[in-house]
Amino acid sequence: MLNLDKNSIKLGATAKDKSDAIQQVGRLLVDTGHMKPEYINSMMAREQVANTYLGNGIAIPHGLPIDRKFIVETGISVLQLPAGVEWNPGERVHLVVGIAAKSDEHIEILSNLTHVLGDEAAVQQLARTTDPLDIITTLTNPTARVNDDMPVEPDFAKAIDVTISGKAGLHARPATTLVNLAKEFQSEVRIRYGNQTANAKSLVSLLKLGVEGGQTIRLMAQGVDADRALQTLKAAIEAGLEEEEDAPAAVTLGRALSFETKPIVGIAASPGVAIGPVYQLRRGKLVFEATAPDPATEERRLRQAIESAKAQLQNLYEEVKAKAGAGKAAIFEAHQEFLNDPDLQQAAIDQIHQALHHAQAHSSAPWAWQQAYEQRASALEKLPDPLLAGRATDLRDVGRRVLRLLATRVEDEPQLPNNPVILIAEDLTPSDTAGLNPALTLGFCTAYGGPTSHSAIIARSLDIPAIVGAGPAVLNVPDGTDCILDGESGNLYPHPSEADLATAKTAQADLQAVRQAEKLACYQPAILTDGHRVEVVANIGAAAEAEQAVNAGAEGVGLLRTEFLFLNRSEPPTEAEQLVAYIHMTRSLNGLPLIIRTLDIGGDKAVPYLNLPAEENPFLGVRGIRLCLQRQDLFRTQLRAIFQAAQTGPVKIMFPMIATLEELIAARQIAEEVRADVGTDRVDYGMMIEVPSAVLMADEFAKEVDFFSIGTNDLTQYVLAMDRGHPVLAKQADGLHPAVLRLIDQTVQAAKAHGKWVGVCGGVAGEPLGATILTGLGVTELSVSIPSIAAVKAKLRSIAFSEANALAQRALRCRTAQDVRALR
Repeated sequence: MLNLDKNSIKLGATAKDKSDAIQQVGRLLVDTGHMKPEYINSMMAREQVANTYLGNGIAIPHGLPIDRKFIVETGISVLQLPAGVEWNPGERVHLVVGIAAKSDEHIEILSNLTHVLGDEAAVQQLARTTDPLDIITTLTNPTARVNDDMPVEPDFAKAIDVTISGKAGLHARPATTLVNLAKEFQSEVRIRYGNQTANAKSLVSLLKLGVEGGQTIRLMAQGVDADRALQTLKAAIEAGLEEEEDAPAAVTLGRALSFETKPIVGIAASPGVAIGPVYQLRRGKLVFEATAPDPATEERRLRQAIESAKAQLQNLYEEVKAKAGAGKAAIFEAHQEFLNDPDLQQAAIDQIHQALHHAQAHSSAPWAWQQAYEQRASALEKLPDPLLAGRATDLRDVGRRVLRLLATRVEDEPQLPNNPVILIAEDLTPSDTAGLNPALTLGFCTAYGGPTSHSAIIARSLDIPAIVGAGPAVLNVPDGTDCILDGESGNLYPHPSEADLATAKTAQADLQAVRQAEKLACYQPAILTDGHRVEVVANIGAAAEAEQAVNAGAEGVGLLRTEFLFLNRSEPPTEAEQLVAYIHMTRSLNGLPLIIRTLDIGGDKAVPYLNLPAEENPFLGVRGIRLCLQRQDLFRTQLRAIFQAAQTGPVKIMFPMIATLEELIAARQIAEEVRADVGTDRVDYGMMIEVPSAVLMADEFAKEVDFFSIGTNDLTQYVLAMDRGHPVLAKQADGLHPAVLRLIDQTVQAAKAHGKWVGVCGGVAGEPLGATILTGLGVTELSVSIPSIAAVKAKLRSIAFSEANALAQRALRCRTAQDVRALR
C-alpha cells in the first residue's frame, strides 16, 4: 500500500491561482524526496493538454509520462485550500492531490478518491478539517470515511458470483449490453467488485468499477423478478456479452520504412503513409453562464438537449454503419447508452436544483451537466486498465455533444482548411473521427489515446493513416510544417529531408498500386472457377450510397431500404421528394438494377406522424406490408414515385414482411392500380421471405411474383423465436443455423420449380462462409453491405460451384450452427 503521512499534507493553505497551487503541492513532493523540482514543470505542462479537475472540489495534478525520469519514488501530497482556488472556469478546488507516479502504485488512492467524489459532505469536511489524519484515513481506507453516516451498503439477499470472460473486461460495448439487459427487469440490480458496488442499470457506474477480463464479480438483485434477473445476467456474462475483438488492420506494406529525419515517436493506429502540412486542431470554447434563476426551466433544457443528442448519435450510427459496417458503428450505440444513464442524468439534475450561496441562484443546465460528466470521466481515466480508462474519451465526447446544444455560443471555433492536411490534436473523439473528410485528411496524429481507442478503430475502417499517443511534443509542431506520417511505425517526421520525401513517395506509390489492384478486382464479376455466376449487389439505406455501392464494385442494389425517407421528420415525404431520391439513385447506378423495398416500418420505430399505438410485441404486430395496407395514402404515394422513377432505370418493387397470400395479392393489386393511373410500363414484383409461413407457402407465392429475396436476419429471429437485438440471445440467432438453411433450401427449390430466381439480402450473405453456402444452395444474387462487396466477390471467384454445392449439402445435414461454422 502507498504510504501517506503528515509531512505530505499541508492544511489551511491559500493559493493565488492554479499555478500557485500546483507549485505548492509539487514542492511538498520535492521536500519529501519523491521527485525532483523539474517534475513541477511537467505538472504545469500537463495542465496545458489535459484537465486534472476530478470533480466536486478535487483536482489531481500530475506530470507527463515522458518526464517520469524526474520521479525518485512514487508518492502523493495533499494541499488543503479551505477558501478554494479556481482551477478552470466554473471549477473551484479545495483539495489538490499531487501525484508523482512511476507506475501504478497510486491507483488505490485514486480509486478511493472516486468514492469520495459523490459525497459532497465528506469533501467539504476534508476541505475544513484541522486533522491531517482525516485526509490520510479517507485516502488510504475507503470504508473509513470522514462522513461516518455513510456505511458500506450490505449485499442483497439474492446474489450470484460470476467471472467476466474475455480479455477486455467490462468496457463500453459489453457494459452497454449488460446495462440494457438489466433494464429489462423491475428489480434493483447491483454489481459488487471488491469493495465497490455499482448500479447495473448505469453505464458510467459500471465502467467506474474497472472490471478487467478474468475477474469475478457479484451480481445482486432485489425485487419481484430478482431470480430471473440474476440467471439471465449470469448467462449473458458467461456468453461473452457480445464481445467483439477489434483487431488492427493488417499491415499493407511488407517492409519497414527507414528515414534519416528524427521522429516524434507515437503508437501505430492505422497503416499508411501521409505526406503534407500539419494543422493543429483545437476545440472551440463553449460559453455559458454558470448560474440560472429557474431550475425547472434548466432541467427542461437539459432533457431536451439530451434527446437531441440521442437523435444526432442515431444518425451518426447510421452514417458510420454505412461506411464501415455495424461493428465499427456500435460505439455510437454505447454513446447513446451514456445518455440513457440514470445516474449521470440525476447527478446533473440534482446539481440544477441545489440552491447556491447566491440568493435565488441555481446551477445552469450546461454547468451542472459539465460537472456531472467531467466528474465521471475523470474517475474513469484513472482506472488502471487502459482500455477502460480510454472510455473517458467516449464519455467526454458524449458530454460535449450535449454541452454544445446547451451553450450560449462557441468562441474560437476552428475552421478546417480546405486543402489536404495532416491533423494534429490532443485527442480525437469517435465523433471527430467519424466526421473527418478523407479527401482533406491525409492522416492524423494525436498526443494521447491508444490503438484500441474507438477513434483508431474508425480511422482504420476509413483507411486514414493514423498515429496516437505521440505525447505533448507533437502539439508544438507549427501549422503548415511539412511532415511525413508513417502509420505503420507510429512515427511522425517533421521537416523531412529530400531523401526521406523520396522514400515516402515511393512507399505511397507502392501502396497505391496494391490498393488499385484491389479496387480493379472488386469490379470483376463473381464468376466461379467453373463458370457459374452469382450477382453481388448492395444493401443501401440512403440516396448517396448508390454511388458508393457502384464504386465498391456492386453490380446493382438488391435492397433499398426506403425508411430513411420517412424517419426523423414530423410529416411523411411527398411524392416529389421521394421521386427525386429514387431518380438520384437510378442515375448513380447508370443502368444497373435497383430493387426498391416499399416502406417497412412498425411499432418498433418512433414515427410521430403515423400515430402508431404501442404494441406489446411490435415484431408480431402492424409492420411492413400490413402497415402499408392500412395506410394506403402512404403506400400509394410511394408507389407513384417508384413507378415514375422506373422510367429512368431498371427498377423492381419488393414487398416486405409478406406472411399470407392475401397480403401479397392485395399489395400487388394496389400497385397495379397505381401503375395504371400513372401510365407506366410493368415492373417486376418481388417479395421478402422473412417469416416461416412464406417459406411453407413458397410454391404458391412463386406463381405470383417474379423473384424472392430472403431476409435472413428476420427469418432467423422468427424461425428460432429469438429477438436478433436481444442482449443475450442475439449471439445464438445465427443465420447459418441448419433450421434457417433448410428453409432457404426449400425456398430455392420452390422458386426453381416455377423458373424464378432467389436473392438473399441478410447478414450471412456478407460473410465468405455464408456466401459460399448460399451459392451452393442455388441462390443467384447476394445483396451485402458496401464494405463486404469486394471480399464476397473475391471468395466466390476462388471456388467452383461443385465445391460450394458440396459444402451446402453438408451444412444442411448439420445439427447446430456451430457445426455449420466449423465446416471448411
